[in-house]
Amino acid sequence: MFGFEADLSTPLLILLGITIFTVCLFEFVNGFHDTANAVATVIYTGSLQPIPAVVWSGLMNFAGVLASGYFFGMGVAMKIVSLLPIEALIGQDLHHSIAMVLSVLIGAIIWNVATWYKGIPCSSSHTLIGSLLGVGLVFSFLPENTEHVGVNWSEAIKIGNSLLFSPAFGFSMAIVLMFILRLSLKDKKIFKEPEPGAPPPWYIRGVLILTCTLVSFFHGSNDGQKGIGLLLIVLMTFLPLQFALSPNFSAEKVDLALENIQRSLPERAVYPEIGKVQESLVTLRTDIKQHDPKNVKQRLALRKRLLIIKKQTEALLQVPNIITDKNARHTISGELKVLVRNTTYPPIWSVVLISLSLGIGTMIGWKRIVVTIGEKIGKRHMTYAEGATAELVASSTIGLASSLGLPVSTTHVLSSGVAGAMVASKGVKNLQTRTIKDIALAWILTLPVTMVLSGMLYWVLRNII
Repeated sequence: MFGFEADLSTPLLILLGITIFTVCLFEFVNGFHDTANAVATVIYTGSLQPIPAVVWSGLMNFAGVLASGYFFGMGVAMKIVSLLPIEALIGQDLHHSIAMVLSVLIGAIIWNVATWYKGIPCSSSHTLIGSLLGVGLVFSFLPENTEHVGVNWSEAIKIGNSLLFSPAFGFSMAIVLMFILRLSLKDKKIFKEPEPGAPPPWYIRGVLILTCTLVSFFHGSNDGQKGIGLLLIVLMTFLPLQFALSPNFSAEKVDLALENIQRSLPERAVYPEIGKVQESLVTLRTDIKQHDPKNVKQRLALRKRLLIIKKQTEALLQVPNIITDKNARHTISGELKVLVRNTTYPPIWSVVLISLSLGIGTMIGWKRIVVTIGEKIGKRHMTYAEGATAELVASSTIGLASSLGLPVSTTHVLSSGVAGAMVASKGVKNLQTRTIKDIALAWILTLPVTMVLSGMLYWVLRNII
């Protein structure tokens, strides 16, 4: 069921169990920390009672994680995996690798719980990225790191940009959408605060439940993948023979994919910049034909080279006037997906495990953050239009990010959407300055605090485990 074919000693099996449990705990905390992003608006507009709202949100988070592999792929999970130098991580002492993974998770959990306890909406994604950067930096300075590898800064910058710009996008789009609603809707009830004890009109209630469903589903599709990515790091650390490449790795299919890519590329005489890629394809195809499925080092090397080829080929697709033939571009894109499937394998049980952890976590501990979003961002009660606008912007932003394989913060996108909708109603004076400052301060502190925390934990645990 689990695909564990390697013989692990009892202490290592116990450590494996503890590490997997810690991944699930992170997703559990992620669930109850981020629940408010989906349910605050339906609760504060009277569209759903708290318990049904939270249970429904938990089920949709569960469904979002399960669906991510079918509709969005595992791009977000792979972004998480790629932040750390997996090949070097696996090559070092196993106990040090375990210390690294546990430090990332424990550091992220501590900061998530601390901000939740204070009722401050804070991004679990932001927290996780900071923890990964912290242990990656410490690892890069260790004497046993003879290859002098550490954080994958190119991927870190891309992820940082998505985390940086998504709140600004959510804030501005909420203002635009509120402006459009005011011009186009004749029923002005939607722009009024809910009357205490009175249910909203049926159509408004339907819209708000739908947006709650979408935010929950897309939160699962994006944040659930982060947990899957962490589990993949764990599995590749403990069981590199099984998980460095897909257990269903087919040398013939991969060789055929590389051959089709090679044929689809223009001649190097015409475009000298593709010469390096062509040469790499030739040597890699030779090595794949000699692949030994029981050789760990060879499988790790193949994984690394396949990912490099994928990155180089994707870079060629981005350069204007090199690959202009539509059929060739289509062929290359399709064959690159074959490479992804053979270098990335999240087992079904891992997807289900993360889905359950996130879904159950969503049903617990939601109230602190809900109160902040529903009562403390604005100076008055949230209107129907403001709630629907914030969630519609959040769900569309997160869904787009998941389809592009970009990690984003559900918390930051939705809280900035709430702020934007309220500013559109009555200007900046409609916001509670103290709450906005607390959220902004948490946003600023998250990276440095989690980097230091996880880095210190790694420095300590590597000498204990």
